Amino acid sequence: MESLAIAEVISVTPIGMGTRVCLDVIDQLAPSEGIFVGNTGNGYLLVLSENRSTNTYPPRPFRMNGGAIHQYLHLDEGKTTYLSEVKPGLEVPIWQGNEVRKVAVGRVKVEKRPFLRVVCQVEGTEQEISATLQEADSVHVLTADGQAKAVLDLEKGDRITCYPDQPGRHLGEKIDEEISEY
Repeated sequence: MESLAIAEVISVTPIGMGTRVCLDVIDQLAPSEGIFVGNTGNGYLLVLSENRSTNTYPPRPFRMNGGAIHQYLHLDEGKTTYLSEVKPGLEVPIWQGNEVRKVAVGRVKVEKRPFLRVVCQVEGTEQEISATLQEADSVHVLTADGQAKAVLDLEKGDRITCYPDQPGRHLGEKIDEEISEY
């Protein structure tokens, strides 16, 4: 297993409307729990539960907004699945720091929403990780100092939690191949 790391935000860019996927699980989530999602097998960003009040949303202590439908959801042991393939009953890893628990998905909620592309660089490396996250005040990532930060407030230079990985997947299984993803 790779270990969690810190990535510095390189850019946050609005990229328009698309289809987002929220995962509603069958247990309550702490505000510091979340899932790892990303555009590529290079790695994933931690998106926190929607267990906090914002200007426009009440808390949803069972929900995680995974972002764009095409993204990988990091499962475990090098496995991923596309958010588009998540079905009720799938047990997903819920992360809190380096601790992980598995909780079944009770509902998948798919809707059209505006998106931001967040690109980061893993500290101490040249490795880039990106995610396409909903442009909403309810979507938060975990900062290097353990605080929740709304994606709307992310700026170049912010340091956030990531899970570096290696690209190369076939049907969700890690494979050894020469691949370029961005």
